[in-house]
Amino acid sequence: MKKIRMGAVALATGAAIALTACGGGGGTPSPGATTGGGGDAGATIVVDMWAGSEDDTAALEAQMDVVKKQNPDIKVELRTAPWGDFFTKLTTNMASNNMACVTGMNSGMLASYTEGFAALTEDDLKTAGLAVSDFAPGATEILQNKGNLYGLPFDVATMVTYYNEDQLTAAGAKIPEIGWTFDDFEAAAKAATKDGKYGFGIGMGGFQWQALPIAKAGVQPVTQDGKLQLTDPAFLDAAAWYAGLVTEQKVASPVASASDTGWGENQFSGENAAMAVDGTWNAVGYLTNDAGFKAGMAPLPSGDKGNLSLVLGSGYGIAKNCDNKEAALKVLGSLLSKDSQDSIASSGRSYPARAESQPLYFESLDEAYRDDVKAVFEAAFANVQGQYVSDNWAKVDTFVQPELVSVYNGQADMKTVLETAQQQFGS
Repeated sequence: MKKIRMGAVALATGAAIALTACGGGGGTPSPGATTGGGGDAGATIVVDMWAGSEDDTAALEAQMDVVKKQNPDIKVELRTAPWGDFFTKLTTNMASNNMACVTGMNSGMLASYTEGFAALTEDDLKTAGLAVSDFAPGATEILQNKGNLYGLPFDVATMVTYYNEDQLTAAGAKIPEIGWTFDDFEAAAKAATKDGKYGFGIGMGGFQWQALPIAKAGVQPVTQDGKLQLTDPAFLDAAAWYAGLVTEQKVASPVASASDTGWGENQFSGENAAMAVDGTWNAVGYLTNDAGFKAGMAPLPSGDKGNLSLVLGSGYGIAKNCDNKEAALKVLGSLLSKDSQDSIASSGRSYPARAESQPLYFESLDEAYRDDVKAVFEAAFANVQGQYVSDNWAKVDTFVQPELVSVYNGQADMKTVLETAQQQFGS
């Protein structure tokens, strides 16, 4: 497989969701908004979605143009806000029964906000002009919780391994490739740990530190019906192995502080670590930022239990308080239509959830690495599973993340941390 030249990018913190009033519920309607029932004529549907830059807003506006073209009788209003404001606003709006009719949501946070979204039925999908078969395998699991579908995704992602080819080659290590194993991973990490450099950048972010333990254990830390299982023997052993990359095998550097949430990725991009785990959402960023070293990507390594990976992403749901659900569903359908998804794919901004639009994403990439990225993506998404989260998952993540610093510095034990989290949040 040809190697990919990639550069460093800042840690992706996720997407931001703007949450403001909708023409419904208990709030004051937007000018021209309907306040209940009825048909589509005269309706104003507010869409709340994240935007971290002018480019993000421009991309959303292009999708809104598709919505307006396909639904000339529905007035649509886009509202955006940065990620940092999202959850505070969402909590407030959900509590006041005043969410936007069409609201953005991220897979990892859904469990905390299901009360604000309407569970989508087959009839709802028909009204939206959508079908489960429109989406890539596993994609509709992104915004599911305990068997209920609370939204549909506009993009999909999964975790992969990024590597510094120059550093691994200089160390005489085998270059990661499709089909590599955990034995290969350990061998490469050990070989590249020398001269003040490390073979692996240990993760601090939730997706970053959990990816390899989930792949190695073949099981998630939460069951499909939302029960916390941090102490599942296979996951617990795999998590302890992961911490041991720092404390026992010493192929990764301890983390300086809990504020270093992008530690592993920054160690990699700063050429202090030969490998790191990060999401496919950063692929284009790595590819287009030249830090001066050759870099590549590979799926997560495989072990005795395969290489289970999570399918992640963001999408849209319909608020329970929406007064005009039919119009909102039509807006949702247009946002996830082929025309809208083709726009996302062709821009190379993210990997679309709609299956027929995905080839356009690869066509947007430079020919020098297009085929390699396509091969890695296809392999990485071949064994994905929707992320299962418990009702207290946000609290679990908030508890565990700062404890990882002590774990990686040998002052705490990974099993003890996870057992404590299970005891506190497992009921």
